[in-house]
Amino acid sequence: MPSSGSSGREGDARLTAHLEAYLGRWPPRAAVDVVGHEARLGPAWDGASVVAVAVASPAGTLVSVVPGRQSGPAASRLAATPVLTDDFRRELAALAGVGEAQASPWLPFRWTVEPADLPDAGQWVGPEHPALPDWLRLFAGPVLVALDPVTGRYLAGVAAKPHTRWGRELAVGTDEAARGRGLARRLVAQKARAVLADGAVPLYVHHPDNVASARVADAAGLADTGWRILYVWG
Repeated sequence: MPSSGSSGREGDARLTAHLEAYLGRWPPRAAVDVVGHEARLGPAWDGASVVAVAVASPAGTLVSVVPGRQSGPAASRLAATPVLTDDFRRELAALAGVGEAQASPWLPFRWTVEPADLPDAGQWVGPEHPALPDWLRLFAGPVLVALDPVTGRYLAGVAAKPHTRWGRELAVGTDEAARGRGLARRLVAQKARAVLADGAVPLYVHHPDNVASARVADAAGLADTGWRILYVWG
């Protein structure tokens, strides 16, 4: 696991609880462990349909699919395919019964119980605040934003995708004119502390080619420890 010490053990417990609830089981019982889970039948936090998801870690790879698809020839082929490859993506999409185009790349999957000790940069506002960009209005409850102290214009903001009670994925965005000020990293660290205070573990997922997002995560204390996640949408 990425962390150590008492806070690390607490983080491990939170992460395990999140992955058990989100995937159906954790840790994996085999190098590639395919399980059926009812969560793949319902909508995600934003209404999207995630019909399959795989998490690759040092403990093995757990694949969560619609119940009934966890066994049979397609599941056996998947279990025999090297993880972190395009072949695995294709086999997982086939197992889920959709086209390869509906599978994400393998994405860095980060988490922390020790965010960077950066100064706060934001304030909490409701989703009805007039300065918010559209993407932040998708989240229920208050969101954390940095506003221009003179004009009140939106500079940057962060919110959390409530995947489970124990796991919240942070999403951050900065207005182009406000980039380069370190606002995103400070907001992510501030939000991560709030997530931890609420008894959950902050998660961070980004495209492997998004260097700027990777730098924000690193600076905020969410290191890339080699974990990866792969989504297949219905």
